[in-house]
Amino acid sequence: MHRVLGDRRAIAILLGPALLVYSLIMLVPIVWSLGYSFTQGNTIEGFTGNGGANFSRLFEDPAVRDALWFTLKYAALVTVGQVVAGYLLALLYVFFLKKSSALIRTLAFFPVVLPTVAVGLLFQKFFQVAPQTGPVNSLLNAVGLESIDFFGSAGSAFWVLILMDIWRSMGFYAVLLFAGLVDIPDEVLESARLDGASGLRLIRHIVLPLSLPVLMSSLIFSINGTLKVFDSVVALTNGGPGNGTTPLTLYMFQTSFTYSDYGYGSTIALLLTVVCLLVSLAVYRVSRHDITEG
Repeated sequence: MHRVLGDRRAIAILLGPALLVYSLIMLVPIVWSLGYSFTQGNTIEGFTGNGGANFSRLFEDPAVRDALWFTLKYAALVTVGQVVAGYLLALLYVFFLKKSSALIRTLAFFPVVLPTVAVGLLFQKFFQVAPQTGPVNSLLNAVGLESIDFFGSAGSAFWVLILMDIWRSMGFYAVLLFAGLVDIPDEVLESARLDGASGLRLIRHIVLPLSLPVLMSSLIFSINGTLKVFDSVVALTNGGPGNGTTPLTLYMFQTSFTYSDYGYGSTIALLLTVVCLLVSLAVYRVSRHDITEG
């Protein structure tokens, strides 16, 4: 192994194909998109350079500010909801259900494998008010409350979207965190119990610190996915009502492919890339600091 790792030709042969594929799929499109940010036009009219006009428009566009605020708000709530719900399920698997948790893990993971469009249609039916009253509004009517048009206002549609994505993905994070919890040595837990730690004290002072690395990995994984949300919004609300549930990804898509403004769409994509990078670095710095301190 040392001979192979010390041979530069062997390293080039082993890593070269992977780096080439990664560059063609990831790095080249990023650089290409960055170049489009300094142009205007489309594939029919052609592209002409416009300097930094797209960036000036980006900072002055109120739709970008609304989409960015929606993206950050959505990402924060869904990330916390996914990871917290997944962590609670993982604790349930390990400390309460134990060996009998296989069936519950399977049922909780099932929404993860469902198509996003199917989940979106399911939640539309659950919360619809017309032409047929959905189960949620039927329940409200049964207790004497009036029906609510959940998709008629941006506020209520936002919370339905949050609920849908937490429900859809919490099973995945439960399995991910479950794998981290089962790696905690039984000897450590038994020693803590002998010292009088049990219940919430055991989780707070023993389990949580030892599972912090996998917990922070889950946070980074989740925040990167939620910042780039697209399919859930399109399946459930398509950005409506109005632009009330339009994230940066959907606004970028509409700008580029609906209005054929590829230059400005690439500028929005660059903004999203910078936001993802900054948030990931911030979470990584915080997690590294916490682990070091612990």
